[in-house]
Amino acid sequence: MNTPMRTSSLDWLKWFVVLAIAAAAIFGNWYLGEQSLLYRVLAIIALAVVALGVASQTEKGAAIISLLKEARTEIRRVVWPTRQETTQTTFIVILLVIVFAIILWGLDSLLSWLVSSVIG
Repeated sequence: MNTPMRTSSLDWLKWFVVLAIAAAAIFGNWYLGEQSLLYRVLAIIALAVVALGVASQTEKGAAIISLLKEARTEIRRVVWPTRQETTQTTFIVILLVIVFAIILWGLDSLLSWLVSSVIG
């Protein structure tokens, strides 16, 4: 028997288990509302880890994990700007914002003056 076919045929059951765990976390948090917040948060984190573990065993979950690993690899390849480049770019953006703000203020003032002189 082919393993991937068997896995994909049981994926619906695994997703049902994930939803049941999430529902149990929500219900447990509501039902045990009088308990300490720390214990409820720790229980929700533990249930979330279990739910993610079950979800990662599905075909789509494995694909998502593979995508995240590839994304991490691509992030390592990115050439990040130096502090100096970042500072220079930030100053250029701030300068352009100021210049365009002055231009828009000037156009607004001109149009206000024209409209007020036409209307009287």
